[in-house]
Amino acid sequence: MTQPELNAASPSSWRERLGHYARLIRADRPIGILLLMWPALWALWIAGEGQPDWGVVVVFVIGVTLMRSAGCAINDYADRKIDGKVERTKNRPVAAGLIAPKEALGVFGVLVALAFLLVLLLNWQTILMSFVAVTLAAVYPFIKRYTHLPQLVLGAAFGWAVPMAFTALTESVAPVGWLLFVATVIWALIYDTQYAMVDRDDDLKIGVKSTAILFGDMDLIIIGILQLTMLGILLLVGINAELGAIYYIGLAAAALLFLYQQYITRERDKKGCFAAFLNNNNVGAIIFAGLVLDYLF
Repeated sequence: MTQPELNAASPSSWRERLGHYARLIRADRPIGILLLMWPALWALWIAGEGQPDWGVVVVFVIGVTLMRSAGCAINDYADRKIDGKVERTKNRPVAAGLIAPKEALGVFGVLVALAFLLVLLLNWQTILMSFVAVTLAAVYPFIKRYTHLPQLVLGAAFGWAVPMAFTALTESVAPVGWLLFVATVIWALIYDTQYAMVDRDDDLKIGVKSTAILFGDMDLIIIGILQLTMLGILLLVGINAELGAIYYIGLAAAALLFLYQQYITRERDKKGCFAAFLNNNNVGAIIFAGLVLDYLF
């Protein structure tokens, strides 16, 4: 299948064009922003001992939004010849010929530039670390052609906000920050494997690699092990950060949500796997709520 050409003979109105760009950066599906946001907020609250600098918090909230949106744009550019062969992604703007590939690259560049301008408001340590964040965001979409572990690279890209948050507030990354980073990488392996399970049949046909394919029939067992590992590391985070009972109640609630995810994916049907992926937003939110309430009380 060849890449659909942008139909220049029937130009869209500005409203339609903006709609296509909004879909390119998943403005209509903010789940990716939220999954990237929660670890950043966990890190900000722990590094700031419950009282992070609100200016830094605002920079990270906006920066996370911009970088996730940039990641979507470069992902659709990288997958422009693949998305059209996958049922779930065949109507994405670049795959459908509604946005030219060079436009997607342009959107990526503009969003990264805006994010970098924001980082310039922070200290030099965080500015240096931002180059790693951009590299991970740019590399991730191409990894699935070469390894069955693209979810690991995604985890590093999503998790890099954690050490950046620590350097932004404390000028260094404490051991608890690296523990939180590892927990975030494992969390991405969990939810992005669930996400990849939705596309597994299509990916097998076209040769795209993923942990869902790598894990095979052991997928739910391995996800369960990863869920337990993540919770174990977050327990260590709580001990190292001297957090109290409310934080651990939040972790217990997250464990119940993980059990729920195992239940709804037991048949491995696409609807259940996608619902489990989305449910991870609740996991991130309840862990953050436990952190905030613990520091408050």
